[in-house]
Amino acid sequence: MKIYKFLEEGRPQFGVLEGPATVRALKKSPFDGPIEPGEKTWPLASLTLLPPTVAHPRIFGVGFNYKSHILETGRQLPEIPPLFMKPDTALIAHGERIVYPEGSTVVHYETELVAVIGRRARNVARADALAYVLGYTCGNDVSERTIQRQEMAMGIMTIGKAFDTFAPIGPCIETSVDPSKLRMRGRLNGAVVQDCDTSDLLFGVDALVAYLSKSITLMPGDLIMTGTPGGVGPLRPGDTFEVDIEGVGVLSNDVVAENT
Repeated sequence: MKIYKFLEEGRPQFGVLEGPATVRALKKSPFDGPIEPGEKTWPLASLTLLPPTVAHPRIFGVGFNYKSHILETGRQLPEIPPLFMKPDTALIAHGERIVYPEGSTVVHYETELVAVIGRRARNVARADALAYVLGYTCGNDVSERTIQRQEMAMGIMTIGKAFDTFAPIGPCIETSVDPSKLRMRGRLNGAVVQDCDTSDLLFGVDALVAYLSKSITLMPGDLIMTGTPGGVGPLRPGDTFEVDIEGVGVLSNDVVAENT
């Protein structure tokens, strides 16, 4: 099942995909209980999409979680997930524009699978962890590397990941895929620059949900950006970046210079 969030008469609305190109309204948010289809329908192409989550989710990121990416950086495999957080002001939807910060010279794309938490989770066993995930969406963990490298030299990772528009997700939540066996591709201006399978993850979605929930109560709509494979590289104003995840969808965002 594919769940979309979009604007309807100026207000957010959730719906589910019917057939190849029609979205049917949901009676309530999928984060508020069982999914109940409503009466109204719209052509998918006519909708203004929103990030498919709650209004102000927490966004957890994982660094160095694909073996291919760890190897290209020359690091050792971490013993626990290297975590950071992005503010909800970084969140944008499919089709919205990534803003290249004024004064920046090194901004990178990062193709990622994003797990969307569906219900409250605290101290969850790994064997039960996926039952707390509503589904999965595409994400791009956009990163300002100059600041990030300065921060990492001090043992932190905050502002380099946190700029406004640096967390595109979408276009929808897919509820019926196996997160351990998905092909992911990142395309820069139509050319494939990242190509990997989620089987390369060091810490899978189940492990991440279990680890986080031991200390943090995960809430419906929280997002876990699970990490990027090898092949990260620069974005520039005028570029278009696409995150294409098997069975989930394609997230596409143009890049524009700040103050344009």
